[in-house]
Amino acid sequence: MSVAKQTNAPKISSPFLAGILWSIIWLAAGALLLSLLLQYSNVKEDNLPMYSMVVHGFSAFAGGFVSAKRSGRRGWYYGGFLGLLYGIAILLISFLAVDASLSLRSLTLLLTALLTGALGGIIGVNLGRSS
Repeated sequence: MSVAKQTNAPKISSPFLAGILWSIIWLAAGALLLSLLLQYSNVKEDNLPMYSMVVHGFSAFAGGFVSAKRSGRRGWYYGGFLGLLYGIAILLISFLAVDASLSLRSLTLLLTALLTGALGGIIGVNLGRSS
């Protein structure tokens, strides 16, 4: 007779909610890493927009990956939609926090989040099938 391990941790049933949660976690980790790099290394603030775009791209990728893996189907759709939601949320927060206006950088952020989220979704759904 085998004994199954039971955990009391709640499982998020919505693929989008799980993806957004993981995106936020990776965004926080990336922001912390960038802060530490600025403080304790020779990284200049002039390079910060490029590094922040990398952090946003990786966060959208991770969210798309988790979202598509949880859904088990339509990886590019779940990942791309999550990336788009992530990009819109970041732009909305930046508008509300510092009154940032829409610019070419905003469009670049949306496109980066959409494409990296879709790529993460494609990889996530295909890795989810082999498990």
